[in-house]
Amino acid sequence: MSDSPDFSGMDGGEEQDAADIVRDVVARYNALLMEEHRRPMQDKELVALLKFKRAEALADQERLAGADPEEAERIAGLYATLLKELKES
Repeated sequence: MSDSPDFSGMDGGEEQDAADIVRDVVARYNALLMEEHRRPMQDKELVALLKFKRAEALADQERLAGADPEEAERIAGLYATLLKELKES
């Protein structure tokens, strides 16, 4: 038996957790874009990549609205890993 409660059947369960994680990733991409825009010599390829990745995250965020709990959990896992990588870089 798990020590953590299961909120997946309640409003906002897995879907809310996933939405929070995706929102954090989007915020990280925004911060990285701002940093790059402040540089005297911007890396245009990096800016394009960050914008593309941010757009993907925003699309996944919208997809969460109709996601079943398993899909929300899958998205949360992917973005939790991505968020960890972004914070470490």
